[in-house]
Amino acid sequence: MSRPFTYYEFFAGGGMARLGLGEGWRCLFANDFDRRKAESYRANFGDDDFDPRNVWKLAAADLPGRADLAWASSPCQDFSLAGARAGLGGGKSSAFFGFWKLMQALAKEDRAPRTIVIENVLGLFTSHRGLDFEAICAAMAGAGYRFGALETDAADHVPQSRVRCVIIATLDDPAGLTGLGPTSRAVAAAHDRLPAELRARWIDWRLPGPPRRNLDLPGLLDPDDTVPWRSAQDTQALVAMMDDLHHQRLEAALAAGERRVGTAFRRMRGATQRAEVRFDGLAGCLRTPGGGSSRQLVLVAEAGEVRSRWLTAREAARLMGLPESYRLPASANAGLQLAGDGVVVPVVRHLAEAILAPLLAGRPAKAA
Repeated sequence: MSRPFTYYEFFAGGGMARLGLGEGWRCLFANDFDRRKAESYRANFGDDDFDPRNVWKLAAADLPGRADLAWASSPCQDFSLAGARAGLGGGKSSAFFGFWKLMQALAKEDRAPRTIVIENVLGLFTSHRGLDFEAICAAMAGAGYRFGALETDAADHVPQSRVRCVIIATLDDPAGLTGLGPTSRAVAAAHDRLPAELRARWIDWRLPGPPRRNLDLPGLLDPDDTVPWRSAQDTQALVAMMDDLHHQRLEAALAAGERRVGTAFRRMRGATQRAEVRFDGLAGCLRTPGGGSSRQLVLVAEAGEVRSRWLTAREAARLMGLPESYRLPASANAGLQLAGDGVVVPVVRHLAEAILAPLLAGRPAKAA
């Protein structure tokens, strides 16, 4: 039997990349300095390979062996379209350079990971007019890596709309794993903004489509009689916050003549807080529950009436592809934070099966 592929997992959160990589991979090192996330990681995987220090406090000597893969889902707030867009100069997303400092130190010891994955929000493509994306590509090129990017959407795997940027860089030959060009407009635009010397190192990764998703939003929710519902007055106040478009969506769901399940966010639009709803079978992108507008609600339209309640932490975990056996924090807010900051397990699994494992094994993936 071939040996398992090895990896380092940076900004590991609750270990969702670990779950996605699965049994054919062995973790050599994982880190996250958020106390509650570290507690979740240890509760589910133990602490033999976990380090709770800030990435800037780590040194190459803390990382054992030479990993086949380094996975990094660095904090995304400064890249997010919903954030301040501070970019790589922001206090949180600059953690990327703490990670990259370690990659450079490993290279000096001839221990550079063969493949690196950077996962972040789609805003990374355009942050600072694309200069942040260019800086990451330049760092990788300077270390001898070839690289390319993909746009992924969790909706291909779970009923959650969650679009992400994934950069895959490698020291290995990507033969058999490349496509015919960028796979989305965002990727194409990011590629075209790069200077010629970086475009020359670009890889058009080929990511086959996953099997058809067989999960729907209602199927992931807890039974109605096991969760607390908001009062009729609170629900009507939510409805009153909808503009004409979202009122029409709700009215269409009520007129359908059957139970319809949707989700809602409260968002600031200018100086006005609005409720925005969707009944397309998907939850909105999970976020961290830092503010009231960031928490997602479940709406049920049935028999001419609408009810509302908050999405639970366990439901959020299911929307991230976590198994029922996964131990969530005792606090609902901590559980929602864990999910909102995480990577979607089936997305990682699909990337691993379609690109990462074949790349490291030196064989092309089978055609879809």
